[in-house]
Amino acid sequence: MNIMPLQSPALDKLISFQRGEITEHRGSTRDAHNREVLSRIASQEYEHYLIWKKYTSRDVAPDSCRVWFYYLLARAFGITFAIKLMEGIEKRAQLVYREIGTVIPEVKEIIAHEEAHERELIGLLDEERLHYVGSIVLGLNDALVEFTGTLAGLTFAIQNSQVIAIVGLIMGVAASLSMAASEYLSQKSDGGSVNPLKASLYTGVTYLVTVALLILPFLLLSNPYIALPITLAAAIFVIFLFTFYISVAKDLPFVRRFGEMVAISMGIAAISFVIGMAIRLVLHVDV
Repeated sequence: MNIMPLQSPALDKLISFQRGEITEHRGSTRDAHNREVLSRIASQEYEHYLIWKKYTSRDVAPDSCRVWFYYLLARAFGITFAIKLMEGIEKRAQLVYREIGTVIPEVKEIIAHEEAHERELIGLLDEERLHYVGSIVLGLNDALVEFTGTLAGLTFAIQNSQVIAIVGLIMGVAASLSMAASEYLSQKSDGGSVNPLKASLYTGVTYLVTVALLILPFLLLSNPYIALPITLAAAIFVIFLFTFYISVAKDLPFVRRFGEMVAISMGIAAISFVIGMAIRLVLHVDV
């Protein structure tokens, strides 16, 4: 087949696509099963690279910054999250394919076929942490809902940052141990494929880390009325990050889940603040 030479900006776009494919071609993992799947995904990305090369007649080096970015992302959040985020970005680039399709008619059909194959391969990825998402969600949700409310209530009832932080920390440690024990017993009684001990660790550690993050402003700031808004902002940020992670890794809707978690956490915080105010006024608490 005779390939017509391309000129800018079409050539520049193809080179950009080509660089993206050779960048996404890079990737590895220690897990044998996932390494095999990633190898197959990488071969698909390299085929995409060769398709673009046929039209650009150039060898393009990978984007080293993006390679490191996805490597660090995979180390922090797991290979499934990194791969799906990568593919999500690539899907948005497909809008530009329509423009290229006027110059290269067969490209859209080839890419559509290859990407359908990639989605099947991504579905084969298997990561331990995704099997324990339920346990993580349990620890995170309970910590956010309970402690945004607790800290809001304590803020008006006690009005002393150090005392609030100490009370919150004691409650947080006790609650994290309680949650971990409950999750262990729950998973053990269910008799599923999930390891009860690991599930309890995921729940307890998630709970404790979240509590520590929420209490931190009260440890650093002497004014509890300044610390509380920072804590609430931190809670919303944690909800955003975790909801985004779950949405990408598990292919779930982001906006609705994020809105629900924020509404529940902030709603309970508002109610608890009012309760704390009432308790202080009725019982004449003065700390």
